[in-house]
Amino acid sequence: MKRNLLYLLTLSVLSSCTIIRQGEVGVKRRLGKLDPNVKGSGVHGYNPLTTTILRVPIRTINLPLAVENLPSKEGLNISAEMAVLYRIVPEKAPQVLATIGERYENVVVVSVFRSAAADVCARFFAKDMYTGQREEIEREIADEMHKVLEPRGIVVESVLMKSIELPKGLAQSIEQKLEAEQQAQQMDFVLQKERKEADRKVIEAKGIADAQKIISEGLTKQIIEFKSIEAFRQLATSPNTKVIVTDGKTPMLISSADDK
Repeated sequence: MKRNLLYLLTLSVLSSCTIIRQGEVGVKRRLGKLDPNVKGSGVHGYNPLTTTILRVPIRTINLPLAVENLPSKEGLNISAEMAVLYRIVPEKAPQVLATIGERYENVVVVSVFRSAAADVCARFFAKDMYTGQREEIEREIADEMHKVLEPRGIVVESVLMKSIELPKGLAQSIEQKLEAEQQAQQMDFVLQKERKEADRKVIEAKGIADAQKIISEGLTKQIIEFKSIEAFRQLATSPNTKVIVTDGKTPMLISSADDK
């Protein structure tokens, strides 16, 4: 008898306790009324006859979404694989459950996303979703969602466009256009490089011409005679046999047979 009572007591104690794990909070609902104070991770006791504890995840949730018929600025329909990263503000978990319910993801997150994505994509051309402006589209969709969901206790961290499916033929034409633009940019680079090289050669030629002009203007009769004397002096000290024919002004060398 005592063993049965002990078993029943243990079962009663265990059934009146719950464990809230990390990454979630607990919200008590007693007689249909939600407690505004959330329960953090750990063990919490409650009366199972009158109270239940609802678990609400507060970690970042990755919600994948397939979107079809997104309108573009030129009126085309785009299909995309996207994802929404969002989380619940811990202290607002009771508000989320009270105003939206436990199916808040389908009720508001998905609906708000589809509306924001259609509104933002309609302001961009189809090629923008395929090129570098994708990040801007992602950011604007996230901002639109955040404006609606943040006051209700849901924070949208980011929106990711994982893949884009453009109308048939459009993707190929965009790739060809991008390739042509890259080739044009490469040609501009080559032309700019050639212009710089031409400018360098002009500057170099001008420098040589200026140097020659300075040298020619500085070669006076006295300097030439002085250089001739220096040349005679260096030849006189040379160990090789030399024959010097001169008019006294300009030397002319005749190498000896031994030097050949």
